[in-house]
Order: sequence, then structure tokens, then C-alpha cells
Amino acid sequence: MFLRLLAALPFIGVLVGVPFVNRVEPLVLGMPLVLAWIVAWVVLTSIIMAVVYALDPANRVSGKAAEEARP
Repeated sequence: MFLRLLAALPFIGVLVGVPFVNRVEPLVLGMPLVLAWIVAWVVLTSIIMAVVYALDPANRVSGKAAEEARP
């Protein structure tokens, strides 16, 4: 259940957060705030999905099975 909530976090961050940061004036690295928000969530989504993949028990393979799976 925790992994599903963690995987839903980027969706919520982009969908819910954009209306709150929909401003042009504060510039972040020369980008409007809303664009910087979306770029940040693209990067965070990659990190979060890597964490979900690493913590998912379905992706864990025993040592012997991993050796047999290698070509």
C-alpha cells in the first residue's frame, strides 16, 4: 500500500500543485515558477519511481535465480 501511495505522489504533485504555483513573476533559474515546478516534478518522478522499483518485493530475485537468469 505504501508503494502505491508513493507512486501516486508525482501525479498529485503535478495535478494539485500547478494551480497554486501558476505565476510568472518569481523566476527560478530564469524560468517562470510554474515551469520550474513541472521540471522539478519530472526529476522527482524519476527518483520516486527508482525508489518504488527498488522497494518492490516483486523485483527481488534470489541469488541463485539471478545467476541462472544471466546469459
